[in-house]
Amino acid sequence: MTLQETYEKNGISPAVYRFGERVLAALRPRFDAVDEMAEQNQGKVILAMREARVDAACFAATTGYGYDDVGRERLEQVYAHVFGAEAALVRPQITCGTHALTVALSANLLPGDELLSPVGAPYDTLQEVIGIRPSPCSLAEYGVTYRQVELLPGGGFDYPAIRAAIGPKTKLITIQRSKGYATRPSFSVEQIGTLIAFCKGVKPDVLVMVDNCYGEFVEALEPTQVGADMAVGSLIKNPGGGLAPIGGYIVGKKACIERCAYRLSAPGLGQEVGANLGILPSFYQGFFLAPTVVAGALKGAIFAANCFERLGFRVIPDGTEARHDIIQAVELGSEAGMRAFCKGIQAAAPVDSYVEPIPWAMPGYDSEVIMAAGAFVQGSSIELSADGPIRAPFAVYFQGGLTWYHAKLGILRALQELVNAGLVPEEAL
Repeated sequence: MTLQETYEKNGISPAVYRFGERVLAALRPRFDAVDEMAEQNQGKVILAMREARVDAACFAATTGYGYDDVGRERLEQVYAHVFGAEAALVRPQITCGTHALTVALSANLLPGDELLSPVGAPYDTLQEVIGIRPSPCSLAEYGVTYRQVELLPGGGFDYPAIRAAIGPKTKLITIQRSKGYATRPSFSVEQIGTLIAFCKGVKPDVLVMVDNCYGEFVEALEPTQVGADMAVGSLIKNPGGGLAPIGGYIVGKKACIERCAYRLSAPGLGQEVGANLGILPSFYQGFFLAPTVVAGALKGAIFAANCFERLGFRVIPDGTEARHDIIQAVELGSEAGMRAFCKGIQAAAPVDSYVEPIPWAMPGYDSEVIMAAGAFVQGSSIELSADGPIRAPFAVYFQGGLTWYHAKLGILRALQELVNAGLVPEEAL
């Protein structure tokens, strides 16, 4: 069986397959650069594991209080080393990225403090955490105020407005690295470092937290290596490598991480408790594999950008821009386009391929959301997935792929469904 015949058996027409191959032929230099970055980050992870003296004892299960859990302690050493941080909190008790961000914020903000976002509105689920949309137990309920500074029209930072917004009550500044459900650019680590330096120049004692979701291992440096006091993420995204079944991390300054540990468990207990319940092997191995898995996802994002841009769709980032996260936004212009795209991603999945995604009301969002996610771990967005809120400009956010080959198949199947629905004419291919 030829490669083209394999794709045909997976629902890809010869015309779509040949279109994909023409796009791919021009991307080899980009892919070589992605592989070089993965090799650099792989070496960084191996060095951290060697220096932490990871051994078989680290994989032993603990229960109950989890006292003296050497595997948990050394895993946190590995994360701190890789992120260039003083300390790390890496726990299965952190259920998702939103939970990790909530722990970091609530641990380091007190009543009367102010939280500032200099990059516009935060991701949808964080808006209820902050209290932008009212919710029980929000930061607003506990007397934390919030301000935000909008980005400039081109997506840059409005430095004069940021200077004016930083005041005596400003305790913590939150920077979202990835675009979330917006069509703004994602920020490079260098851009984040420049923004952090500016904010600390205005107020040296202000804390800066970076929502690092979807950005880990995309570049050679992480935000904690350019001045962030905390960087926060989810293990069912990049750093879990597709193996972690749950979990989140917070890395940064020791004083901040200690407070996060007290908030996660209880005052006086901190990092001393928290059983690993036997899932540490997946945490270690997932982190070990993460640079390679992220590289596959990046290749998929670059391929998707170039395919859909060539067909006239607006894509963010565009087909030639440098990548700072694994997310690729494609503006499809209609709910029908979003449905067709997500139908194709789901049909290419190894799990639940027979299911057709439909929009529905998801907790934490103010619009219906459509989500294609045939994943081995529920909600794992380092696995091939696509989702977006049903609202203008009807953008779908594509990310993940545990292998480049799966990402490629998913992208071509999404295009095929757009062709089948009459939303992309076959003669345009």
